[in-house]
Amino acid sequence: MQRLSESLFQKFSTLVYREAGINLHDGKKALLEARLAKRLRATGIASPKEYLEFILSEEGREEYVRFFDAVSTNLTFFFREPKHFEFLEKVALPEIVERNRRGGCSRIRIWSAGCSTGEEPYSIAMTVLAALEHPGRWDFRVLATDISTRVLSTAQAGVYDKAKLTHIPPALRQRFLEPVSNGGPSKSYRVSRELMKVVAFRRLNLMDPFPFSGPFDVIFCRNVMIYFDKKTQESLIQKMAAYLHSGGYFLVGHSESLTGLKHPLRYVKPAVYRKP
Repeated sequence: MQRLSESLFQKFSTLVYREAGINLHDGKKALLEARLAKRLRATGIASPKEYLEFILSEEGREEYVRFFDAVSTNLTFFFREPKHFEFLEKVALPEIVERNRRGGCSRIRIWSAGCSTGEEPYSIAMTVLAALEHPGRWDFRVLATDISTRVLSTAQAGVYDKAKLTHIPPALRQRFLEPVSNGGPSKSYRVSRELMKVVAFRRLNLMDPFPFSGPFDVIFCRNVMIYFDKKTQESLIQKMAAYLHSGGYFLVGHSESLTGLKHPLRYVKPAVYRKP
């Protein structure tokens, strides 16, 4: 593929920022070129200029979605940043259970924003189902959203290579994953029906209006805002906080911080915030 001219790079960058809030600064030019090269090979389109024209046309709407699949970075694994799951089990969930007990409510809602290939929401579901007494008595659901249709397809299938299961505690692995026979030497595992019943996957661009009402008891928005500039981060936090239950928790990645941003949440501990 021919190298991106500066003007064409700016056009792609502007499009990605406007539509998805992702800030493709100059240091991301090589990444964009690599992702574009794959899409050009897949579509048979000759140049980045022609590709841009195509995805902005009416006939290119499906490829427009695939383009955003390609530029969104997805790195995840089960029980990534385990302290968050310990916090969910030991602190957040007991508070939610007690509040619901007092109010005569059985509803528990958690949102995994930027869920990628599903390891995070399934980890959340494992943690909650294992910690609840009589989980069948609870109206528990995890909403898992991502901008990428490609990763959502993997997440909905719920099948993972054995190597992906390394960080799952043995008791949870035994309860919630079952081996899949694929006829080859490698071994795959499928998440159980118990998990699939409580996790709903939906495509969502965080820059768009949210098509749900909430409120959520906990929102996981980890390693998502690192791709946004400060203005977009502030806007997104304020928008998401409106969907958080009073007393609910907002979790960001341990490499992230809300310091210096205007938002209505209170700091609890590193990477954990709470709505008053």
